[in-house]
Amino acid sequence: MSEPSEPVSASVDRDAHTGLEGWQGKVFGLLCVLYAAWHLYSLNIAPLETWLFRILHILGALVLGFALSGVAVGNDKRWRNDKLEWIIAVLAGLPVLYALALTAYGVSQYWGSGTVQNPDMTFAYFGIALGSGTMLAILAGWFLRGRNGSVSPIDWVLILASIASTGFIALSLDALNLRLRAGTPFADPQNAWAAFVAMALMLELTRRVAGMALVVIATVFVTYSFLGPWLPGFLEHRGYDAKRFFSYVFTDNGILGPTTAVSSTYIILFIIFAAFLQSSKVGDYFVNLAFATAGRARGGPAKVAVFASGLMGMINGTSAGNVVSTGSLTIPLMKRVGYRPQSAGAIEAAASTGGQIMPPIMGAGAFIMAEITGIPYTELVIAALIPAVLYFVSIYFMVDFEARRLGMRGMTNEEVPKFRNLAKQAFLFLPIIILVGSLFLGYSVIRAGTLAIASAAVVSWLTPFKMGPREIIEALRNASQMSIQIISVCATAGIIVGVISLTGVGARFSSLLFELAETSKLLALIFAMIISIILGMGMPTTAAYAVAASVVAPGLIELGIEPLIAHFFVFYFAVVSAITPPVALAAYAGAAIAGAEPMRTSVTAFRVGLAAFIVPYMFFYSPGLLMEAGWLEIIRNAITAIIGVYFLSGAVQGYLMGPLGPVWRVLLLGAALCMISGDWRTDVIGILLGAGLWLKSRRETALSSAA
Repeated sequence: MSEPSEPVSASVDRDAHTGLEGWQGKVFGLLCVLYAAWHLYSLNIAPLETWLFRILHILGALVLGFALSGVAVGNDKRWRNDKLEWIIAVLAGLPVLYALALTAYGVSQYWGSGTVQNPDMTFAYFGIALGSGTMLAILAGWFLRGRNGSVSPIDWVLILASIASTGFIALSLDALNLRLRAGTPFADPQNAWAAFVAMALMLELTRRVAGMALVVIATVFVTYSFLGPWLPGFLEHRGYDAKRFFSYVFTDNGILGPTTAVSSTYIILFIIFAAFLQSSKVGDYFVNLAFATAGRARGGPAKVAVFASGLMGMINGTSAGNVVSTGSLTIPLMKRVGYRPQSAGAIEAAASTGGQIMPPIMGAGAFIMAEITGIPYTELVIAALIPAVLYFVSIYFMVDFEARRLGMRGMTNEEVPKFRNLAKQAFLFLPIIILVGSLFLGYSVIRAGTLAIASAAVVSWLTPFKMGPREIIEALRNASQMSIQIISVCATAGIIVGVISLTGVGARFSSLLFELAETSKLLALIFAMIISIILGMGMPTTAAYAVAASVVAPGLIELGIEPLIAHFFVFYFAVVSAITPPVALAAYAGAAIAGAEPMRTSVTAFRVGLAAFIVPYMFFYSPGLLMEAGWLEIIRNAITAIIGVYFLSGAVQGYLMGPLGPVWRVLLLGAALCMISGDWRTDVIGILLGAGLWLKSRRETALSSAA
């Protein structure tokens, strides 16, 4: 297809943040700022009605997402044909404009008289017009692209469709009195059409910003809702018609439910916090502190990645996003001191993923778990401490063994910041201290997060990087852009949650787990692990956990497992799905920066983060690791668990005090597995076996050195 030439100008006025040129860059840049500021205002000063707030939250993400994600880039493989694009945009836009006009007319009636007169006549053909125009625009967007640096005509249609569909849903809450009828046989067909269009737009935006993995999973669940009567075994259900299904999914049982509740409050709040830390350079201080602490050690940059990614990852709600932010600095340095590209990308991916389980923020996971389980936040943070330490200690051991095996050096004194100078800037930790302190003092998450955001700006005034109005605006704009992916993913995850709630498949899954547990509880746990990982593939931590908590956790609780242990179990596996092949988003992000082959990097990341697959079984058998025991048992469990992950790391890397052969690696792995159950007898066996191998490795290394 022909591709008209595009004039190149060195003086193009392109916004550095949005990638859009001219007035579009200014308008959507301003909308980004207003979107983040509106959340802060609504959460702290003037709260809106819950459903309306969540709908506007989704609407903002759709509008900004279609404007910014549709900007054509140099490697865009879609066709370019301006005339065809405009023809399709007009054909799709006219029915969408008709639907938008009906919505606007209904809103004007509601504002004028408090009701909509004769809604069947007022909204005649609304759904068919909106649905046909939107689907045509979505399909065209798969194949056609607009001019570089501008919002394409087709994406303008999708923006208008977003306003029309969500606007109609918001109107129907009160004016058409449909809230109590949604998801029932009495649901209004036009409302179902609006919900269908909004859901299709959300899936399309998710495809653009997060890839196909989650879209495919959500589509499978949607299809399951209609094919239930023809499915075998525990998957069978009576099936639902389109009107009931779509109106049900766009309620607080689905898209507007827990996942969007969390993304519209906790997640966006901490994304704004992370943006303020970046703008004030407080985030850079965390990285520099990691360099000063671990940079001189063997394989220093890899150990820096472990510390820095743990600090930044607990704030960042996505493992892949954390890889991009800290990995751009640590991965090239790891390659410089001798790590292979795939190892460098994998270490960063594993460390960044671990940030999601690091207290006190846990990538907002702690707040979601508190919301779902009703367990106080302070208890969750304390319970998460030892497992998080085990994970990062294991990665540290993995990194150290590989550095020893390859004979790597650390960084020189000239290459790392002076710790003495950084110690003078310890006040930069104040935002984190204020956040944690406020939460433990009993402040709400919203208030504590807002105080932390404000403190990040105030602390910057004591540094050369003072945050004035311009920097605050930049931080708000960056926060909005950072939030688009996770908002769309959380809303799409809400579709899955809605299907689970509507069809009752979660309860049937619980009964299946119960049947497996009659054979072996370990087998039931392994099955729950596999399902949690599959459901989490392609999702940020928060969305992955929300889905797994709906499907898997109730089944584990049904087996008699304590809610705290059950939810931590599925949370860990939802987190490590980011480094589990074949869909390992964090590893793929690391591979892109390292210039490595993605699948090899994901396999290496799986090996480096292997402890995360073992730790949940450890705290299942040893609740002391979650502080669910007496202090003596907690201390014993923690010490033996650290010894266990030390042996596990040596077995994976094939190195202890020196290289290990295959037989000795298997024996060392056996010693590590002995430490899982927490029973003192298996602990003694594991310690004796591992200690014997350690002494053997040390003796052989000493003899080799003497020779």
